[in-house]
Amino acid sequence: MKKSIIGHFHLTEEDCKLRTKSGSTNQLDDRLGWSRQWLRRALFIEIPQRGNYKITKRGIEYLQNHTDLRQTDLMEYPEFAEYATTSTGTCKKATAKIIEESKQTQTPTEQLENAYQSIIKDLAADLLQKVLEQSAQFFEHLVLDLLLKMGYGGSLSDAGLVTKYSHDDGIDGIIKEDKLGLDRIYIQAKRYSTANTIGKPQIQQFVGALDEQKASKGVFITTSSYSSEARKYAEEKASKKIVLIDGQELARYMIEYNVGVSLKRVYEVKRIDSDYFEDDNNE
Repeated sequence: MKKSIIGHFHLTEEDCKLRTKSGSTNQLDDRLGWSRQWLRRALFIEIPQRGNYKITKRGIEYLQNHTDLRQTDLMEYPEFAEYATTSTGTCKKATAKIIEESKQTQTPTEQLENAYQSIIKDLAADLLQKVLEQSAQFFEHLVLDLLLKMGYGGSLSDAGLVTKYSHDDGIDGIIKEDKLGLDRIYIQAKRYSTANTIGKPQIQQFVGALDEQKASKGVFITTSSYSSEARKYAEEKASKKIVLIDGQELARYMIEYNVGVSLKRVYEVKRIDSDYFEDDNNE
C-alpha cells in the first residue's frame, strides 16, 4: 500500500524522508497510519487480518460519487463523528465547523491535552480489538498479568494462578490481595464481543462460585459490558465485595499499567524555573 501511495502522489525520496515537527516520526508513515485509522473508524475500510485492508460497501459508494476525500467529509458519518470528538455520547451531532471553532478558543495546553486524549481513545479501541482476537485462555492470563501490575499479590511466581481451563467451576483465576497472602481475590474473565451485555444471572452465578470457595471478594472482568441490573446486584451484594470491569475500563487499565502496550515517545512540557532567577542565585 505504501508503495502505491508513493507512486500515486509522485513522492520523491526526499518527500519520503521528511519527519514530523517533533522529529520523532517519519511524516509519511505517520500520515498513512492516521489515514488508515480514520477510514476504519468511518467504516470505509476493514482489516480482516494484520496487514490486509479491504474497502467496504460504504467506501465503494463514496468513491462512485466523489473525486476526493478530506477528514471533514468523514464527519458526515456518525461513527467517525463520535470517534473524533473527545467527549462521549453528547457530541454525536458535532460537525467539523464546531470542532474548528473549539480549537480556536483553546489554549495550546488544552489542544495538547485533547490531542493526547484522542490518541489514548484510539489506542484503547485498537487494544480491545486485539484482545478479542486472542483465545479465552490467553485472556485469562492477561487479566492475571494486569492485576499483578496493579499491585496485587507478591512475587510473580506465587502471587496468582489461572485455574485449570476445563474444571474452573466458574473461577478463572485466583490472586493474593497483598504480598502476605492474607486474603484471596477470585477472578472471572469473559472474552465476549463488545456488542454483548452481561446480565444479572451471570453475576449471580459468579457469586455462587464464590460461595463454594467460601470467598468474600471477586473481580469479574469482561471485554463487553454490563447491564444496569448486573451492576446494581453487584453493588448491593453486601456479603461480598464484587468489582465489575468492562471492556472500556479494561483497555484504560492496560494502558495505564503498560500491559500489552509499549512506550513510543515522551513529550516533556517545561516551564520557567522561577527559583533559578531569584536574586539570591545571581549574587
